[in-house]
Amino acid sequence: MRLSQLRVLLAVADNAGFTAAAQQMGISQPTVSRAVAALESELGAALVTRRRDGVVLTEAGRLAVMHARAAVHHFDLIKAEVAAVTGEVAGDLRLASLPTATGTLVAARLRTFTDRYPHVRVRLMEGFDRDVRAWLENGAVELGVVTLPAPGFTTMELGSDEMVALLPPGHPLTHQTAIEIAALSKEPFILSTGGCRPLILHAAQQAGVELEAAYEAGGESAIEAMVASGLGVSIVPTLGRKDDQTIVTRPLNPRVTRTLALAHSGETPASPAAQAFLDMLAGDPARQGA
Repeated sequence: MRLSQLRVLLAVADNAGFTAAAQQMGISQPTVSRAVAALESELGAALVTRRRDGVVLTEAGRLAVMHARAAVHHFDLIKAEVAAVTGEVAGDLRLASLPTATGTLVAARLRTFTDRYPHVRVRLMEGFDRDVRAWLENGAVELGVVTLPAPGFTTMELGSDEMVALLPPGHPLTHQTAIEIAALSKEPFILSTGGCRPLILHAAQQAGVELEAAYEAGGESAIEAMVASGLGVSIVPTLGRKDDQTIVTRPLNPRVTRTLALAHSGETPASPAAQAFLDMLAGDPARQGA
């Protein structure tokens, strides 16, 4: 059993597929398949089940991944912590982000970090809020951008943005300068399945209404396309949104804001790279003023 095989297994588990794992690692798909097959042969058990939409771990696979993640993590810490003793921060920074937050809240900070710590390799994963939380819980990443509240995680606020109403062009509510959630509750509503969902439902509860969830969608691009086609109305965050002439946005009344934070599971001590990133953010004037 080789460390390289364990890394391949983790990539397959984190990407739910052989092709995506190969792309992440920069190797061929047959190489990934052979590595997993070799592990299965040595362990005497099937580790993954292949499906049309990707692969899922077997019970043996979940157990193997748990131990493989711990083994790889501790191996990577050897070089990183020895380097830290000499005053050099090295190793991997395993970070996850929401697509809308990467360019607006994360990228510039990563540039500052890599300029300061050139020996750290950044591994960035992107996904929905639920994906980021799952990666934090299973140890695929050490740090992740999530929507607050985030019970069970140690968090550091990064910034806030405003939630706005999305309306199809020509909708009667577009004549209003600000939209009450009570008005949206009378319309077919497209409800997010992502991290903003609890925030939206809480705002509706505070307004004393219940939203008619005629449709549900995960990504903001899907929600915007559904609104543009006239299927219903919705509420989305402003962070990372681009001007779109096919839909109309209006502020909410009363205002509803979303706060994003960098989360750490806290179950294991942060690696030198992750701790250095946290320390850098703690002294970031932009974060303190957010």
